Amino acid sequence: MPGKILISACLMGLPVRYNGASKPLLHEAIARWQEEGRLVTVCPELAGGFAVPRPPAEIAAAMTGEEVLDGVGRVLEATGGDVTTGFVEGAMRALDIARENDCRYALLIDGSPSCGSGFVYDGSFSGKRLAGAGVTAACLKRHGIAVYADTEIDGLIARLAEDDADG
Repeated sequence: MPGKILISACLMGLPVRYNGASKPLLHEAIARWQEEGRLVTVCPELAGGFAVPRPPAEIAAAMTGEEVLDGVGRVLEATGGDVTTGFVEGAMRALDIARENDCRYALLIDGSPSCGSGFVYDGSFSGKRLAGAGVTAACLKRHGIAVYADTEIDGLIARLAEDDADG
């Protein structure tokens, strides 16, 4: 069986983002992978118990998901609420779902405090970006799942082609 892909629910057009929106990734590969049964859809924030809509959240103090997993960083809402526990629980649930479905790859929305893999926001709610991963992306990477941002879909396509050719 070809490698399965864990994919952010918002990229599949589901209105699960903090503001109730989606951010569909329109690419022929998505439709093909869906037909092939390769996609496993997840929203780590919903898996962590959050509602839609919800206050925006960022990893505080210019830290990243790795530091949140290590117990050093925190995830805070714009309203000041500490939602670290829900983000960690959502990451662990996403990891469980990936393992249950034998996902070797993840295609996640960049910038999210959960799913960002290339960048997250710095915790100031000013739009300032910081290189690094969100909590779920960091968790998946730690457990050997190759994580790709939505902007890196061509890299994932190439990786899958190599893996499929190797059988």
